[in-house]
Amino acid sequence: MALQDTLDQLRSVDFNDLELNNIGTWPSPVKLLLMVLLFAAVALGGYFYYLTDKRDALQEAKGREVELRAEFEDKAQRATNLDAYRQQQKEMEETFGALLRQLPSDTEVPGLLEDITRTAIDNELTIRSIDLKPEQRTEFYVELPIDIVVEGDYHKIGTFVSGVANLSRIVTLHDFKISPETSAQDLKMSILAKTYRYLDEDE
Repeated sequence: MALQDTLDQLRSVDFNDLELNNIGTWPSPVKLLLMVLLFAAVALGGYFYYLTDKRDALQEAKGREVELRAEFEDKAQRATNLDAYRQQQKEMEETFGALLRQLPSDTEVPGLLEDITRTAIDNELTIRSIDLKPEQRTEFYVELPIDIVVEGDYHKIGTFVSGVANLSRIVTLHDFKISPETSAQDLKMSILAKTYRYLDEDE
């Protein structure tokens, strides 16, 4: 009922008669309406001035929360698998150690040359030459190239290549060149064998 009375009073007010210099004499319903409008203006202005920046900061924080949550889940997954990773690391170290043992040291290179020579002789090949070339150093290891020239028939050359590739030390074979000599049964093969030496800490 009071609201209806207030609305009736507002309808009966002639806003042209109101003076800004004398707001205190305005009717109570007009003062109330003015206060409501001022409150709404302040609230709206505060929202746009203060809360809009906060809303942007909130959206940014939500995005950061998603990133941090994903990072946390990734780290939690890693922590869950830590024992498996440690076991895998141990196995890799053992495998790496086994591979290092297959790399000849300086003192084992003559023995490797003997093994290559013996493999050629066992396959009844004529050894034309076995020349050790200068070392080629890389960041973690040293290449030891060996030029090999042998002569014999096709099958024995194939068996020789297989035997060299299966030596206990790591040997890789490159640049095959096979050419006939006196007959199709008598072939000459030149090949570049490479073995590797791991760089020790002093080097």
